[in-house]
Amino acid sequence: MTLFIIGLLSGLISGMGIGGGTILIPSLTIFLDISQQNAQNINLLYFIPTAVAALVIHIKNKRIKKELISFLIIGGFFGAIVGSYIAISLKSLILRRLFAFFLLFMGISEIRK
Repeated sequence: MTLFIIGLLSGLISGMGIGGGTILIPSLTIFLDISQQNAQNINLLYFIPTAVAALVIHIKNKRIKKELISFLIIGGFFGAIVGSYIAISLKSLILRRLFAFFLLFMGISEIRK
């Protein structure tokens, strides 16, 4: 049941375009004691079906700016390769702290807006 609730909350956030990993990764590491690397790997697989589901709705409602997609995908592809190598080379605690700092930075940035 815990996994279903975590998945549901992450899916709600994913559907809004915020990124379900902001809920999924901390939930897996805190409540289920999964390592940071494993939680982030699960997030990568989790992202595929949730992104497809959200994209269908957003495309149907014409909420996607297609002229931006190509450059974002190309940059994201190469960034994901580099980021994957960095993630597997770091200790779990360091990766966890980097992720926490990222969430904190993003939260503060959003509050300041």
